[in-house]
Amino acid sequence: MAQTEKKAGLLRRTSSSKKPLKEKVLLMYEDIFTEDPTKSNPRFWDELFLMKVNLEHLEGKLEALDGDEVVKIRDNINSLFHHCVQALAEEHQIKVVNALQTLCALFRGVHQKNKSATGFDIINMLMGFDKAELRMKELMESLDSLLCGDGSESLKSLCLKLLLCLVTVTDNISQNTILEYVMINSIFEAILQILSDVSSRARHGYDAVVLLALLVNYRKYESVNPYIVKLSIVDDEPTLDYKEKEEENQGGFFSTLTSMVGSMFIADADEKLSVQTNEAILLALYEAVHLNRNFITVLAQSHPEIDIATAPAVPIPASPTTPLGTTPPSLDMMNNPELPLDPNLQTSNLLITFLKYSSIVMQDTKDEHRLNSARLCLIILTCIAEDQYADAFLHDDNMNFRVNLHRMPMRHRKKAVDKSIPSRPLVCAVLDLMVEFIVTHMMKEFPMDLYVRCVQIIHKLICYQKKCRVRIHYTWRELWSALINLLKFLLSNETSLLSKHNIFQLALQVVNLFNMFITYGDTFLPTPSSYDELYYEIIRMHQVFDNLYCMGKSPELHACLFFSIMTEALT
Repeated sequence: MAQTEKKAGLLRRTSSSKKPLKEKVLLMYEDIFTEDPTKSNPRFWDELFLMKVNLEHLEGKLEALDGDEVVKIRDNINSLFHHCVQALAEEHQIKVVNALQTLCALFRGVHQKNKSATGFDIINMLMGFDKAELRMKELMESLDSLLCGDGSESLKSLCLKLLLCLVTVTDNISQNTILEYVMINSIFEAILQILSDVSSRARHGYDAVVLLALLVNYRKYESVNPYIVKLSIVDDEPTLDYKEKEEENQGGFFSTLTSMVGSMFIADADEKLSVQTNEAILLALYEAVHLNRNFITVLAQSHPEIDIATAPAVPIPASPTTPLGTTPPSLDMMNNPELPLDPNLQTSNLLITFLKYSSIVMQDTKDEHRLNSARLCLIILTCIAEDQYADAFLHDDNMNFRVNLHRMPMRHRKKAVDKSIPSRPLVCAVLDLMVEFIVTHMMKEFPMDLYVRCVQIIHKLICYQKKCRVRIHYTWRELWSALINLLKFLLSNETSLLSKHNIFQLALQVVNLFNMFITYGDTFLPTPSSYDELYYEIIRMHQVFDNLYCMGKSPELHACLFFSIMTEALT
C-alpha cells in the first residue's frame, strides 16, 4: 500500500498554477525587445543564431510595437539586422539558415507595422539610415556569394525566398525604397547563373524568373533600372551555343522561360483541357519579349511535336535535346537520333504553345485571375505584333504550322468534327484567336480594354501586310463578320455600355480597320474576289454602319462623349 502511494506521488501532475516553460529563443527575443541583450550575455548573438527561428513570434512582436517602443528599441533592431548579415558569412550552415529566416521576419514584420511610414523611416528602423548603404552592400554581397557558391540547394532556395520577401513586402513595388540598394548592388549575374545550370534551374528556376521579372518592374518608367538594361542585352550565349556546351548541360534564361511557358499548357489524351493561370510567368514572358529582341528568335525556334499517346517511351533528358538557335529546325531534327525522320512530322514552337494557352485562358474572363492572364496575353501579343522580325516570321509562307486553338462552346455554332487543321503561316492563327475573342465576349460585363487591345493587334498586323505587300490566304470574311457584329453589339447596348465605357474609341478603331481594307486592300488581300466579298459584306450589313453614323450625329452622344473625354483628362 505504501509502495502504491509512493508511485502515485511520483506520477503526480505538476501544479496548474505554474507558468509553462518558454522556448529559449523566445526568451532571447524578449531580451532584444527590452534592453541591450549583450549586457547580461556577451555571447548572445552567437547563441541566437544556433536557435531555431520562431518566425510567427518574431513577426508578431514587431507588429505589436507602438510608436514609443519603436524608438526605444530601434538600436536593438539595427543590431539584430547587422548580426544577421554578419552570420551569413559563417561557415556553420545552421547559423546561415537561421540568419536568413530572421531577416525574412524582420522585413515582413517591420513593413507590416509601418505600412503608412515612408521608405526612409522603415530603412532607419531596420538598419539605421546612416549605415543602410553599408549594411545592404554586405547583405547583397553575401546573398550573391551564397547563390553562386557550392553551398546546398536548400540554402540557395532560402536566399531566393528572402529576396522575394524583400521585393514583395509592399503592395506597389515602386514604393519599396529598400530596393534602391538592390539596384545599386545588382544580383543579375547570380540569377542568370542559376538559370544557366540545369540542376539549379530545375530547383530554383521559377523563383529566379519571378524575382527577375519583379526587379525589372521597379520604377521602370521613373529612373534607370540596371536590371532592365542588363536583360535587354542578354544574348543567352549558353543557350545559343548549346551544341558546344551540350556535355556541360548548360541552358539559360530564355530556355528556362521557354520550358516554363510550355509547362503552363497541359492536355490529356481526351482533350479535356485544364490550365493553371500564372501571372508571374506571363509577366516574365512579357518583359523578355518587350525588352530583349533576341527572345523573339526563341519564340520562333521550331521543335518536333510528338503525339504523347503514340510516341515511343524514351527517357526524358535533363536538358532539351533540341538546341535553341544554333541550326535550322530541319537540321536539328536530323541530328537528333531519338526522332523519327518522318517528313509528315509536325513541328511546334513556344509561340504556338503560347497561342494555345491564350485560347484557353481567354475563354473565361469572368474569373479575376483569368482576366488578368488574358490581359497579359494580349499585351504580349501586342509586343510581338510590333516587332518587325516577329512579323516577318508570322507571315513567312515557308513556315507553316497547324495550330489547334480551343474554341468556346456556343449554342449557335456546332462543335467542329473535322480535326484536320490546315498548315498555314502563324499570322492566321493569331487572327483566328482575335476573331474567336471578338465573337465570344459580347456580354453584359463587357471587357472593354481587352477588346481595344484585340483590335489593335489586328490593326498592327494589317499595317505590316500593307507596308510589306504581304498577301496571306486567310478567310477574311470571318474577321469582317466578327467586326460588324461587334459594332452591332455596341449599338444595341449603347445605353448600358456608355455609363461604363467609351465605346466610341472601340467603334472608331473598327471603322478604321474597314477603311484600311477599302483603301489599301489591293496591297494585301489575296485575290480580286476578296474585294468583292468585302463590299458584299459592307452592303449586306449597311444598316449597322448607317445606325453608327446616326449615333455619331446625335447631340446627346456628343455631350456624353465630351463628358467622357473631360473625365479621362482630369483623372
